[in-house]
Amino acid sequence: MFHAYRQLFSRPGTAAFVLAGLLARLPLSMTGIGLITMLSQQRGAYTLAGAVAACFALSIAVLAPRISALVDRHGQRKVLPWAAAVSAAAMFALLACAHWQGPEWLLLVLAALVGALPSMPAMVRARWTVLLRGTPQLQTAYALEAVLDDVCFIVGPPLSVGLSMVLFPEAGPLAASLLLLVGVALFVAQRRTEPPVDTSQQRTRQQSLARHPVVRTLALFMLAQGIIVGTIDVASVAFATQQGQPAAASIVLSFYALGSCVMGLVFGTLRLKAPLHRQIAWVGASVCITAVPLLLATNVFTLTLAVLLAGITFGPTITVAMGLVEQQVPHQRLTEGMTWLLTGIAMGVALGAAAAGWATDLWGARISFVVALLAGVAMWALGVLAARQARAKESPPAEDAAAACT
Repeated sequence: MFHAYRQLFSRPGTAAFVLAGLLARLPLSMTGIGLITMLSQQRGAYTLAGAVAACFALSIAVLAPRISALVDRHGQRKVLPWAAAVSAAAMFALLACAHWQGPEWLLLVLAALVGALPSMPAMVRARWTVLLRGTPQLQTAYALEAVLDDVCFIVGPPLSVGLSMVLFPEAGPLAASLLLLVGVALFVAQRRTEPPVDTSQQRTRQQSLARHPVVRTLALFMLAQGIIVGTIDVASVAFATQQGQPAAASIVLSFYALGSCVMGLVFGTLRLKAPLHRQIAWVGASVCITAVPLLLATNVFTLTLAVLLAGITFGPTITVAMGLVEQQVPHQRLTEGMTWLLTGIAMGVALGAAAAGWATDLWGARISFVVALLAGVAMWALGVLAARQARAKESPPAEDAAAACT
């Protein structure tokens, strides 16, 4: 299995941009939780902390696809340093405002500017696509990136919280911005692997890829996946607490990440013959089916097994979805297309956490997993829809085909 991944790094420059991209993508998982930790320590109020973090998340959803569209038009080297600089400068101003007890409205405005954080997972995947387009290794590279996304969300939040708790309240968000600046600087320095820019795009005004049927459906598909992740995060903590084992929540959640990482690595080495428009329907169905055991868990042990089962679908899901986007959008707009999917996941996590918290308060932790099941049903339906849309685009209408033959 590992031979397939060693082959990826046999190409010059790949290890350098992957490691730099790993540093630069950590802030995405560190910033929201870091702001909540900082403000809850400084002001003793989770309402303000949650509002600031939500403002940051909403800003990413709005800005990230637009930043990626600029990258497609002008290149990573010209756009990423400016986006990172705006995000970091806003963060430094936010930290100063929070430290010196500035007005709450200013914290919200600055959090929105911090959302200029570029979508680094999309930038790294764009480089892999240029290097491996048309080869079976591209699926392996996408699978690796899905695993690295998992690693960031495993390492980033506890790192950010730990820094703020051990050093000073601002330490977590500050570290996130410093990592962003350093990671982006190292990343754009790798010029030989940077995707080329189609200069014709700079002279034409193009509609957002959110209007592309397959991209729009897949963004909703990944939003539903994010809702499942956010639900599992909140409901697992509440479930373990109700069982009198709050510390076990970290073990439960680690098994979700473990299942995703292991299956993601295995999936990346498979060479499935089925086209991606079929695979997207299959993975959507698998996510729905594996959400059912979450509702059947009766103790922490059975919940851990259920979460592990749910986790094994995450890596293949994001790998197939990214592969389908690569097939469907023009190659010169790939970064924007991928960013819509990644933004969908991020927004879904926030929505899932909020929905699960509301459901837990009303019906209890175990019943709150119904949010994940409903999101799984939506993924199944959206996967089938995406498959039909992709197939329709690939196959010309019957009358057109007949006309072509005559």
